[in-house]
Amino acid sequence: MKIGILPNHGERRTRMKYIRYRYEGKTSYGVLDGKSIKEIDGGLFGDKLETGVSIELDSVELLWPCEPSKILAVGLNYKSHLGDRPAPQRPEIFIKPPSALLEPGGKIRIPDGAQDAHYEGELVLVVGKEAQRVSPPEAAGCIFGFTCGNDVSERYWQKNDLQWWRAKGCDTFAPLGPAIVAGFDWTQGRIETRINGSVVQSGEFKELLFNPPFIVSYASQHMTLLPGDIIYTGTPGHTKMLKDGDQVEVEIPGIGILRNAVVASKEST
Repeated sequence: MKIGILPNHGERRTRMKYIRYRYEGKTSYGVLDGKSIKEIDGGLFGDKLETGVSIELDSVELLWPCEPSKILAVGLNYKSHLGDRPAPQRPEIFIKPPSALLEPGGKIRIPDGAQDAHYEGELVLVVGKEAQRVSPPEAAGCIFGFTCGNDVSERYWQKNDLQWWRAKGCDTFAPLGPAIVAGFDWTQGRIETRINGSVVQSGEFKELLFNPPFIVSYASQHMTLLPGDIIYTGTPGHTKMLKDGDQVEVEIPGIGILRNAVVASKEST
C-alpha cells in the first residue's frame, strides 16, 4: 500500500480517514476505505457528500491533507525532550508558514547554508471549527481530527537567529499526512520515528505535558483558529541531524506512516 496509509479494518466505526489527493489533474478530498478512495464534495468541513466516484489509492498523488491558513507548533511538550531544561508553565508556541508544507512522499530539502537540520516526529491536530477564547472542554469539540507531522528544524539557526523564521519555516520543513483521522483517540495513541528503518524516537501521547484540547484553548485566547488550521503538538525524546539520502518515517498507529526522503544542498554541511 502506497505512502504508508493503514487500512481501516478493525477500527471503530466512528473513525474516519480523510485524504486530499490529485487525480488526472483534479484536486479532491476523499474518504479512505481500505485501498479505495470515495470522493467527497463540500470539503472537509462542509457536507462531505460522497459523489459516487471511487478511485484506487495507488492511482492518485497524495497531497498534504488540509489547507491551513496558519500552522502553529508547540515546543518542549514531552518530558523526554526537555533534557536539563525546566518544564514550561504554558505551551510554548511558535508559527510555521503554510509554504513549509510538504506532501507525503515529497522530498525534505535541506537549504544552502544549513548546518544541523533535525527531524521531529509529531502528532498534529486539525482544527474543525472556529475557536476564539474557548475553554479546554469547548476546545475538544473544535478538533476535527489528527494526522502525522515532521517539524523539521535547523538547530544552528534556531540557536543563533533572533527569530525562528528559517529554522522552522523553510520550504519543505512541514511534512504532513498521509490522512486526517476523525474519531482518533489520542489518549491511547503513540508515535514512532524511523530513519532508514531504525527507530530514533518513540513516545505515547499520554506523556504530553499539555494535551491537544488545552493547547487549542490556550492558543485561542490570543489568536482565532480557523477550520483547517493545524498545530504540531511536540516531539518526544531526542533528535539528530538529517543527511542526504535519509528516509524518514513518522508512524502513528491508526493514522498511518508519513514517509519522506531527504535531499541536502551541496552547500549544506
